[in-house]
Amino acid sequence: MVTQTTPGAAARRRFVAVAAMLGWAGLSIQLYLIFYSRWTLAASLMGGLMSFFSYFTVLSNTLVATVLTCELTSRESAARRWFLQPWVSSGIAVSIAVVGLAYSVLLRHLWHPEGWQWLADELMHDVMPLLFLIYWWCCVPKGTLRLKHIALWVIYPVVYFAYSLLRGHLLATYPYPFIDVEKLGYPQVFINAGGLLVGFVLIALLVIALDRRRHQL
Repeated sequence: MVTQTTPGAAARRRFVAVAAMLGWAGLSIQLYLIFYSRWTLAASLMGGLMSFFSYFTVLSNTLVATVLTCELTSRESAARRWFLQPWVSSGIAVSIAVVGLAYSVLLRHLWHPEGWQWLADELMHDVMPLLFLIYWWCCVPKGTLRLKHIALWVIYPVVYFAYSLLRGHLLATYPYPFIDVEKLGYPQVFINAGGLLVGFVLIALLVIALDRRRHQL
């Protein structure tokens, strides 16, 4: 928990506040753009909301913004205690790191957004991964992570992948081109997903190693 008892703690609190604001701003801009696009097409806004939450990027950024907000909130609650557990915050750090790396390696070259879409993309794929990793390094208690936590962390991407395949099968639309079964087929999609899962585990191992290193400093 960030407190205001020292100048350093006050500075950390200001950092967390700015990071939380930017996190919610990126999500709000992206949601507005989706709603506006659906409205101009006279399409269902509820469908737009479902589309919004079909992206791993949006879900992970929502988790990031939630943790940062919980850090700022003094009112105790079960949700706050759960999100601020080091193993939970660390798992979210792994997920948002995967978001930033996967976008840079697999998706950035596929399109060139402009205006508000560019801003939303920068916030969710570049700014928030960096800010949350800084938050994780500076503010999350260290020394409690174990290898067993990776088994818990991978539940999130595995369940997301299963949901994306089911949703794609029902609606014939996929959130990312590398899991588009209609264009790539199931064998290639599972290979792509397996590669991403390996990357997720490698980042998780790095986070655990950094957690132990930070605890020793």
